[in-house]
Amino acid sequence: MRFLPGLFNGTWWPVMAADTTAPSYWLNWRFLLCAIWILVAMVLGVFVIWRYEGHNKSRNRPSEDQREAARGSYKGEAWQTCSQSIHPNWLLAYRIVAFCALLALILADTIVHSVGIFYFYTQWTFTLVTVYFGLASSLSIHGHLLHRHVVDPEKDNRVGRDAGLGSHVTPTHGENSDTRSTNRSLNPRDDPNHRTPTVWENALQIIFQMCAGAVVLTDAVFWLVIYPFLTSKDYRLSFLIVCMHSVNAVFLLGETILNSLRFPFFRIAYFVLWTTVFVVFQWIIHACVSMRWPYPFLDLSSPYAPIWYLAVGLLHFPCFAIFTLIFKIKRCCLSR
Repeated sequence: MRFLPGLFNGTWWPVMAADTTAPSYWLNWRFLLCAIWILVAMVLGVFVIWRYEGHNKSRNRPSEDQREAARGSYKGEAWQTCSQSIHPNWLLAYRIVAFCALLALILADTIVHSVGIFYFYTQWTFTLVTVYFGLASSLSIHGHLLHRHVVDPEKDNRVGRDAGLGSHVTPTHGENSDTRSTNRSLNPRDDPNHRTPTVWENALQIIFQMCAGAVVLTDAVFWLVIYPFLTSKDYRLSFLIVCMHSVNAVFLLGETILNSLRFPFFRIAYFVLWTTVFVVFQWIIHACVSMRWPYPFLDLSSPYAPIWYLAVGLLHFPCFAIFTLIFKIKRCCLSR
């Protein structure tokens, strides 16, 4: 942990007031309440994932999230765009540019501040977004190559004619057009375009929704709480700090507008688990080594610690709901 002290110089972190390795730091009512919040969040997250992602079928009328989960995947969903007027090549190019830019930024941040920068939730989230765009780019390339091999001769002729016009082939009825339809069959067995998603397609969906909530949470806490209220007067924003708390959100917003992925609300459970894993990781580190917390509101020595933990936990819902609202607005616009 020798590389960590330099990260705290000239930033918002207060001077340590307690030894985090002392038993008294953990054996108290503050930690007990915080541990209860974290445990409840993890149990509920696992239950929601089991309830909606599992193969358990409800006999009652399924909810919207249950129907969304049961639909599985559709042909081209991982690499097609939300509209037939936007060629999938644009989405592929966008994903590659986003991946290269994010990778360059996180590498630059690591070089400047050392690997100790991954002590922070911001870098965890930024890395997750980078991984998403890397995986999305790979699936887009795979989708294009696969589509080329399965296209029939008639479509080949149409592709040749349309290539000169710079447009892509409009899917016929029963093909990929159904992937962007908002009125898909409620019974996936009746839909010829339905198929079981691959492991990588499932991972893409899950990581995408984890990123959506985590990015909003990271940037909102930094710009609305940490920077205006918890920084010193002589604190100066650097180029990398601004990028770490903005660029990922911009790229993810563009991805949200372009892609044809779905956004069921129950997958907020993955986002919650992502944050709880980070908190438990911090607890383990601080139980072994006495050091400053990455964020002041994680400090368990404060009598307000349980309130802070609960408040940040509840903040996950509006953060995730922002992207849910964006998806609903996009769906509404496309249905017109």
